Amino acid sequence: MKQHVVIFEARGGSDKGEYGYRPDSKPIIDSLSERGWTSEIVFYRDEDRGEIYRHTLERAGAYVSRVNPGNLRDETGYFQMLRELVKHGVVGLPHPDAMINYGAKNCVEKLKGTDLVPRDVRCYYDFETFKAEFPRSLTHGVRVAKQNRGSTGEGIWRVEVIDELPANATAVKLDARVKCTEAKDNHVEEMTLGEFIDFCVQYLDGEGGMILDMPFLERIKEGEIRVFMLRNKVVNIVHKKPADAPDAFSATLFSGAEYSYQHPSEWPDLVNLVQKNVPLIRERLGGYDLPLIWTIDFILDTDAVSGADKYVLGEINASCVGFSTHLELSEDVADEIVRLMEAEAVVNPRWMAFTA
Repeated sequence: MKQHVVIFEARGGSDKGEYGYRPDSKPIIDSLSERGWTSEIVFYRDEDRGEIYRHTLERAGAYVSRVNPGNLRDETGYFQMLRELVKHGVVGLPHPDAMINYGAKNCVEKLKGTDLVPRDVRCYYDFETFKAEFPRSLTHGVRVAKQNRGSTGEGIWRVEVIDELPANATAVKLDARVKCTEAKDNHVEEMTLGEFIDFCVQYLDGEGGMILDMPFLERIKEGEIRVFMLRNKVVNIVHKKPADAPDAFSATLFSGAEYSYQHPSEWPDLVNLVQKNVPLIRERLGGYDLPLIWTIDFILDTDAVSGADKYVLGEINASCVGFSTHLELSEDVADEIVRLMEAEAVVNPRWMAFTA
């Protein structure tokens, strides 16, 4: 077993510290070193893909991917390299297809009808379907339209019809006025529905183009609850409360949201909900090994029948989850890497392990 880990990053982006790499990567290296393992940060570039592949295959028993969506112009080459590394025995933390399946916004649609997601969600993969169906969706109330691979709230829009709808309307007309608020910075734009739909064509272009359509939950004002996962364990809770402004609904730091960090014991009902549903999440999202570090974001809602609180899953993040405010979590991350690698080392890969 090679006791060496390569941590992949990409140069640039707002997630880097003063020395050019993520501030929460070096603590992982230090924690692994304390356990007798070596590790290094490698900055991925398509131009160096072959050299990086050979270097990693020769030295590493595992890689940890810490590349934010958007820090690479195109992730195709990067994911191809990761698949080849996994194919030839390097343990992927996570597997590239797990990153795609967990991080894509349609993971919410794949989980609809469960304890986590209501049925009133859907994804659009082409412009004509979006143009035909989104006006119908808006008759049910305020909606949130999310592009697939954005970050920090970019391309996440709350859409509210300004004009009064006729009684028994089955679709909002394309010339109706709508109020659109982007989660990136809570800025508001008013336009016709047709103009908004035309604007969104950019989110449907190219491989992975997609828009998730889900109901806007008013209780987002009380905050989004981010569950920080280390594989199948809840290790931290982040309560993200939007800025106190009339149109604010974004839970990003960039938009002025306030973050508070809490122990999982303060959210027992939510932790139980997550732990109970981890096997279902894994099954619905492709059956891959769970990501090393991932998060599940929830919004509070109210059960229409009982009036009790309930939690609605808004999205999952698995590409590059940070923990720079709690660097001590590197100890847990290192322990999990070592445990996983030791477990991998005693199982012959020709025969799968039994799972109940």
